[in-house]
Amino acid sequence: MLITSIALYLAVSIAIGIWAARRVHNSRDYIIAGRSLPLYMSFATVFATWFGAETVLGVSSTFLKDGMGGIVADPFGFSFCLVLVAVFFARAFYRLNLLTIGDFYRKRYNKPVEVATSVCITLSYLGWTSAQFTALGFVFHALSGGAISLPWGIALGAGVVLVYTLFGGMWAIAFTDLFQTTIIVLGLLYLAYLLGGMAGGVDVVLAHAAQADKFQFLPKLEAKEVLAFVAAFLTAALGSIPQQDVFQRVTSAKDADTAVRGSLLGGVVYFFMAFVPIFLAYSALLIDPQMVGPLLAGDQNENQLILPNLILGHTPMFAQVMFFGALLSAIMSSASGALLAPTSLFTENVLRPFLPNMSDRQFLPTLRLVLVIFTLLVLVFALESDASIYQMVQNAYKVTLVSAFAPLVMGLFWKRATTAGALLSVVLGLVSWLLMEAVAPEALVPPQLVGLAASFLGMVAGSLATRPTHHR
Repeated sequence: MLITSIALYLAVSIAIGIWAARRVHNSRDYIIAGRSLPLYMSFATVFATWFGAETVLGVSSTFLKDGMGGIVADPFGFSFCLVLVAVFFARAFYRLNLLTIGDFYRKRYNKPVEVATSVCITLSYLGWTSAQFTALGFVFHALSGGAISLPWGIALGAGVVLVYTLFGGMWAIAFTDLFQTTIIVLGLLYLAYLLGGMAGGVDVVLAHAAQADKFQFLPKLEAKEVLAFVAAFLTAALGSIPQQDVFQRVTSAKDADTAVRGSLLGGVVYFFMAFVPIFLAYSALLIDPQMVGPLLAGDQNENQLILPNLILGHTPMFAQVMFFGALLSAIMSSASGALLAPTSLFTENVLRPFLPNMSDRQFLPTLRLVLVIFTLLVLVFALESDASIYQMVQNAYKVTLVSAFAPLVMGLFWKRATTAGALLSVVLGLVSWLLMEAVAPEALVPPQLVGLAASFLGMVAGSLATRPTHHR
């Protein structure tokens, strides 16, 4: 029954994606859904972008080990990012009327800046997308009772997401996100009610967590711990702003007001819904401590099996269908966006400048070809990586934090920003960060904070030393 339900769910997702392909007539439809999404769809795409594998499996298990202070990046950093985007960036992004965020770097600066930042942003998606594929592998492995190995599970998940994204692009993502967001919210709220009762009630779960000091959020007043805390928060809150999937969802809205409201609503709902898997995982600790204890003592990949094991071992079939439906919805909605975003960015801003005579009719099949190639690269990365889902996601945004954030924010809000400043910002940010990661990764100041500071220093110094860039 469970396997049949999941197979039916996957078939419905693929069917929605293929059906949505009827709306794709050109590259603009494929990348930003023709800039026509209403508020409820705009909200669903923003929410589904973030609510992925790390939210359900990674954040919940991290909370069990490290408490509230261990999840400063997600959900606190990511939620704050969406609020920042809504307040300061969404209206500007929408009014620019661009296809990708890489187009901003070209129009504000020049083609070398466009290519450099686009490559950095594209590379950052390797970790994020790999995390989603790895989570799909965990799900299929758990559902099959081990009959499907983790590598084959990862490959199966990648294939399903590729199929419906390949045909429908952003339209497929918008419709499947709407469907999947409904499943996520209803499924997790039902499970919170069920497992909370099994654990003795909401008050019992919260009291136990408080007694175990799990609600301690701020770090100890020691320089290294404070800086690590700040670095984790800023990596998520700022490093995820110059991302194509965020830009894509903002610019897919039907107007600027919808873009702002969709981002804000998505961020707020995401923040509160992210605590539902945390509640479920802590309920598991009270329901079956003998199962949870050994998994917590293992590595981070074993930690992520806590919720699947609890659901399979302690709940009726309907609850299992709801949980794995919600989990697959969360993962697939994030994975599809994480495939389309770097595909759009690389094809438009890295590949297309070398093929200036490419027509839109040629551009659309090129997008689909690059999507297949990127999926295969991510699949190899996921199969070779031994990092946890949570680690993959957090590491992804260090790249954009040190290379793309300063040129973006200074280019939007500082008229004096120049092309030389942007180039120097990218180079200094990347070099200083990579050097610190190689030489002193455990230094007092985390490498990504060094890279961020160097990036802003390069932006200011390079801009003040050269003439202002003329731009629209």
